[in-house]
Amino acid sequence: MILLIWLSNLFLTLGALFFISSVTGLLRFPDTLCRMHALAKADNLALGCVILGVVLRQDEFFAVGKLFLIWGVTLLSSATSGFLLARRIRRGMQLREALKK
Repeated sequence: MILLIWLSNLFLTLGALFFISSVTGLLRFPDTLCRMHALAKADNLALGCVILGVVLRQDEFFAVGKLFLIWGVTLLSSATSGFLLARRIRRGMQLREALKK
């Protein structure tokens, strides 16, 4: 039981560190595409670590299933929205370059 608590604390701490690193990338990177990359990678990993840390403390199977379902939906939605935003930004960049010529 104590080992599960230690592992849970480890994953929760790792998740917090990944969230902090993603916010740092959001604030420090120069352009929108780099910022999106930092957020997409670090936030998905951070959410996975936090959910795994919470799962280790759960007693109910139903709650564990809900947590993994939330993580899966978040992974799918962040990938889709990131792709759509990146495509829109890239088209805007191409349009600006064409107008400069």
